[in-house]
Amino acid sequence: MAFQDYKPWLGITGSRWIGLDNFERIFQYKEATQAIINTLIIAVSKIIVGIIVPIVMAILLSEIRNMGIKKSVQTLVYLPHFLSWVTVAGLMIDILGLDGGINHILTRIFGNDPIYFLGDPDLFRFTVVISDVWKSFGFGMIVYLATIAGINPSYYEAAEIDGATRRQQIRYVTLPSMLPMIIVISTLSLGNILDAGFDQVFNLYNPLVYSTGDIIDTYVYRSSLLNGQYGFGTAVGLFKSGISLILIVVSYRLAYKYANYKIF
Repeated sequence: MAFQDYKPWLGITGSRWIGLDNFERIFQYKEATQAIINTLIIAVSKIIVGIIVPIVMAILLSEIRNMGIKKSVQTLVYLPHFLSWVTVAGLMIDILGLDGGINHILTRIFGNDPIYFLGDPDLFRFTVVISDVWKSFGFGMIVYLATIAGINPSYYEAAEIDGATRRQQIRYVTLPSMLPMIIVISTLSLGNILDAGFDQVFNLYNPLVYSTGDIIDTYVYRSSLLNGQYGFGTAVGLFKSGISLILIVVSYRLAYKYANYKIF
């Protein structure tokens, strides 16, 4: 289908063969190139923030000595991981709407006009990234907590004998010990650099934010299923899959090279 001017009533065998024309159109259509740019910006932002936040939270939580508080926090931040994006999107639409709780608080404190977070192109990417990190950072935090728990206590004892403060112990003991896991997660995340999260964006975006919120997956959905450009939509999806495969191979090799991580 990606190499055809596909018509459902003609089928694959009856549709006209057009070679690479569909792939050339990807870079000729402004909407398609903008969707690729939006995907890269949103995905890279999610990867960067999604790595930093779990690391910071894991370090902060590891410093808490009260096990009851620690376990309660772990449970609370991990719960959103089990919610579907349909559920989260419904909550966000209510909370971030013009009559939602956030705007109610902001207007009462600052007296400003309500902000349409999900309808403002300048705010939509920020909203998508923050909501994704809120939903998923609990899982990463637990991974890093397990890494911290596996650090040899004698390292901290030696640092304490040398007069290191807690901040210095974190800097010179905790972070270096976490580095292999950070490298593994960071490099493997490269494979998702063209995956900005269809479920999330599809349930949150609207025509007002297409300029900054339309990603490859949502563009393929509209092009193929809504506009009937099945061949072109398939070509865009195939283009994304090909690039993603290359990135996965590269990220796997980087993880093996720098962290000695391998699956087979």
